[in-house]
Amino acid sequence: MKVVNLGKVAKDPFISDLFTTSDVTKQALFPDSTEYDINNVNFAKGTRLKFHSHNCEQILIVTSGTGVVATENEEIVVTVGDVILIPKDEKHWHGSNGDSEFSHIFIYKKGAKYKKYED
Repeated sequence: MKVVNLGKVAKDPFISDLFTTSDVTKQALFPDSTEYDINNVNFAKGTRLKFHSHNCEQILIVTSGTGVVATENEEIVVTVGDVILIPKDEKHWHGSNGDSEFSHIFIYKKGAKYKKYED
């Protein structure tokens, strides 16, 4: 068994062409997991991901701030304690609501791929 504490995990820059700004950090929670990719992502105010989808389900667990999870048809405001299941291949984005920094844990299968859509 392994236990981690978010407050003790290093925040590293998270560089991706999916983000609307470069002010994002990632905390690798269980980098040695052979089955899951599990990270806490920290978004600056106003930063979010661009529309994308994954080739597997994705779970988000909001750990701080207020954010938005959106599809082409709806935008849902989420906050600490909310848990979101995003179905395989669903076009979506998530990130800060613009007024708050925002963090969430994401979980999906190790080696999962994403597809980026034009905004």
